[in-house]
Amino acid sequence: MRVTYPSIDKLLAQVDSRYSLSVLAAKRAHELEAGDPEALKEYKSLKPVGKALEEIEAGKVTVDSSHREVNQ
Repeated sequence: MRVTYPSIDKLLAQVDSRYSLSVLAAKRAHELEAGDPEALKEYKSLKPVGKALEEIEAGKVTVDSSHREVNQ
């Protein structure tokens, strides 16, 4: 699969690494699938991952650098 919209370059301007981008998009896509409200009025993509990437590009979804998960 190849991401053509939004472009990787534009997405990486919003997020500091490809890893952070993939984790953020996956988490947001799961939230959308679970019924969380959409952050944009219109989307080009029909699929949750595409919608998540569009939200990231628009600056509606960001990485919370202060959040740390603790493994027990």
